[in-house]
Amino acid sequence: MNFLRKDEKEKKYRHILLTGSSGKLGRVLLRSQYFPNIQAPLHLILDITEPESIDNYFAEHSIDAVIHCAALARPALCESNPVQAIRTNIIGTCNMVMGVIKKEQQLNKTIRFIYISTDGVYQGIKGNYNEQDATIPYNKYGWTKLGAECAVNSLQNICIVRSSFFDTRNITFESSPVDMYSSKVPIEYMPKALYILIESDYIGTVNIGGIRKSDFERYREFKQTLKPCKRKDVARSINFAIYHDASMDTALWRHILADESGKEEKG
Repeated sequence: MNFLRKDEKEKKYRHILLTGSSGKLGRVLLRSQYFPNIQAPLHLILDITEPESIDNYFAEHSIDAVIHCAALARPALCESNPVQAIRTNIIGTCNMVMGVIKKEQQLNKTIRFIYISTDGVYQGIKGNYNEQDATIPYNKYGWTKLGAECAVNSLQNICIVRSSFFDTRNITFESSPVDMYSSKVPIEYMPKALYILIESDYIGTVNIGGIRKSDFERYREFKQTLKPCKRKDVARSINFAIYHDASMDTALWRHILADESGKEEKG
């Protein structure tokens, strides 16, 4: 299914703002074919921790959709510097939300807002979490992302994406646990997924992920020299809590995919 066959005029959102363009996901989105005209201002141009910077950018640009990727996404740094994590992940997102609200009032219409959250908002113990399950993060990174979700829910035209992804070409560790489970997907999966979501009518929270696998099994597919280890081996070497089973129920995402596929075939 090729979602790029649509004529540009048929797209709902033609002026898309991307935050966090220098991050891993941001760079992949920019390299993809799905967002050829996306706005990707540098930090010096748009600083999400400075409301005035956001207001100035919004005043000077046409924006009808936002993909908010900007975040302090390293759990170790969030643990050691929670002030920076709060300033970036919670307050920065709140600033973006307020900027969007002001722009919506000016335009007299809603702006589509896609927020990249994390599977780390769930407890990470039993696995198979669906979107209605309790959100009890297991480390400070997860708590700051959950705090940001609260702000995003103040908007109307939103999609909160709970996911976890990895770079298949940059697996730097030499071993991975056989007893930690997740629904991680290759980062290359995300551009098409976000394109589908930004054009869809879905409003709310959605889990995006693959099938449940151990971290060792998942990463071994892309790094044959990877060695098995146990969760306790990893836990001893880091300063933040990690999951046992962070796998997610992705039935809703599969339903959205099927619905969008049906629309494409009819169109």
